Amino acid sequence: MESFQNPDWETEFNRFERAISSSPAPIRVRSVIKLSALANQSPESILTRAIPILAGLLRVSDDPNRSVQAAAAHCLKRIACLGGEFAATMGRCGVIASLLGLLLEQANDNGIALRRIWVKCLWSLVTFGSSIRVGLARLGGVEIVTRELNTWEDDSSRWCLLEILTALTTIRESRRVLVHNGGLKFLVEAVKVGNFASRERACHAIGLIGVTRRCRGLLVEAGVVPALVDLFRDGDEKGKLLAGNTLGIIAAQTEYIRPVTEAGSIPLYVELLSGGDPMGKDIAEDVFCILAVAEGNAVLIAEQLVRILREGDNESKFAASDVLWDLAGYRHSVSVIRDSGAIPLLVGLVRDGSLEFRERISGAISQLCYNENDREVFSESGMIPILIEWLGDESEELRDNAAEALINFSEDREHYGRVREALNHPVIQSMQSRLARIRASHEHLVRSMRRVTIEHLARDPYLP
Repeated sequence: MESFQNPDWETEFNRFERAISSSPAPIRVRSVIKLSALANQSPESILTRAIPILAGLLRVSDDPNRSVQAAAAHCLKRIACLGGEFAATMGRCGVIASLLGLLLEQANDNGIALRRIWVKCLWSLVTFGSSIRVGLARLGGVEIVTRELNTWEDDSSRWCLLEILTALTTIRESRRVLVHNGGLKFLVEAVKVGNFASRERACHAIGLIGVTRRCRGLLVEAGVVPALVDLFRDGDEKGKLLAGNTLGIIAAQTEYIRPVTEAGSIPLYVELLSGGDPMGKDIAEDVFCILAVAEGNAVLIAEQLVRILREGDNESKFAASDVLWDLAGYRHSVSVIRDSGAIPLLVGLVRDGSLEFRERISGAISQLCYNENDREVFSESGMIPILIEWLGDESEELRDNAAEALINFSEDREHYGRVREALNHPVIQSMQSRLARIRASHEHLVRSMRRVTIEHLARDPYLP
């Protein structure tokens, strides 16, 4: 026992080497088990020298009950989990190919315990040796893992297979294979189980795969929406960002907006918009623009934006005003924004807020002023005098947004008298010229497009 606790490493290794090379199976098994027990204490050099020996044991042919191979696989797993370069060394020694071969041999057997050992060893290599994932994929890893998942029911090592699969999906070719062999359902399952790193890999892969219409349909059929919403709700910061972005990719196909909304995603995007991560705010803003295509969603989103304008911090209020700016371009959202009570809140923010507030929110105000009913609400809230005052501000952005809004007010008979004198201001005259040029350019583009026929497009050699 004393020598076991304080071994002479070189002597112990020589004994191990002799036992493996010349002893019967029971002694070899005991020697490998001893090495496994000492793995946490062993010097790196000893473990590195032991790896080729253990890799050779996976290929022995005189082990009918697989006891030596099982012990070797368990020991390799223990060593791989120590990190460092051990897993990569195992890959160079052919461990991956040996494990895949053992899995194939066991495919038609009832050796569940042995298959569990091979899978857990493979999991440790893929988890702690990311560089060997390409080699595993080239050896048919995706096909073998999906086949194992198809044949295994609930088992303590199923999550290992799912985590191996998500590691492989970091490779483009593996994602393509997964689509064609019907394995997307396992990727969806992987979003729901395992550690967060694996769930996030699965989520990222789904986002990459889901950019095509056909794959989005397959993913939705496999239950991807509730799986992503669960990760969105319960994940860590990175997981929330990935899940929110991937849900947006799924919702980009209008027929899937409803299931994404009904799964409870809008409050989660509100949290993302209100959070401190700039990327999260961008994701939430983009997805709100997608979800708001449905008028019922636009109402829910506007209600939440109003709450943020009342209660949120400065950055959240800026983000909420940006979303209102975006939504103003939707015909049905115009009445939604007006009825939500957002406009008086925006006026209050620019009246009492800092220059940054005025600059950030003035863009949303100028966009909303393109609608006659919204202009009425702005007028009732006292916005016109504020806009006129902005024409003399030092901020060019503020001056331009004010000019654009006042030009729109001048189109209303009831408001023209209030803005008539301001129309002679140089800033407004410059803006009128600019808008005229933009409209002329747009009309020219429309006329040009009308002259492009299907026959022209068909003759274009640069079009696919």
